[in-house]
Amino acid sequence: MKIKLFDSELKVMEVLWREGNLTAGQLALILKEETGWNRNTTYTVIKKCIDKDAIERLEPNFICRALLSKEEIQEQETEELINKMFDGSTEMFFATFVNEKNLTKEQIDKLKKIVDKLK
Repeated sequence: MKIKLFDSELKVMEVLWREGNLTAGQLALILKEETGWNRNTTYTVIKKCIDKDAIERLEPNFICRALLSKEEIQEQETEELINKMFDGSTEMFFATFVNEKNLTKEQIDKLKKIVDKLK
C-alpha cells in the first residue's frame, strides 16, 4: 500500500517511531518542544495521518500508534525518488549517490559489503 506522507506527517511519525505509542497530548507536547507547533496543529496532522491509515487511534485516552514502519516509508520514498529523478533506474541513482559523495574508505567498504550480500 502506497501512502504519501508530507513533511509535517513525517515529523509525527518520527516521534512515534522513536518513542512508541503516545497519547495525542504527549505527541503535542513533544512536537511543541521540537518544532514549536501548537496543540491544534499537532492534532490536525495526527488526523491527516489517521485518515491515510498511517496512524491508528486507540481508546481510551486517544493513544496514537504507527501502522507503518520507518523502513516501509523509507522504501516508498526512495522508490518515488528513483522513479521521479532517475527514470526508475536504481543504477543511475546509486551511481549518482556514490559519485557525488566524498566517501571514506570505511563507507566504501560498507557499501561493498552491502552489494556483495545481494549477489
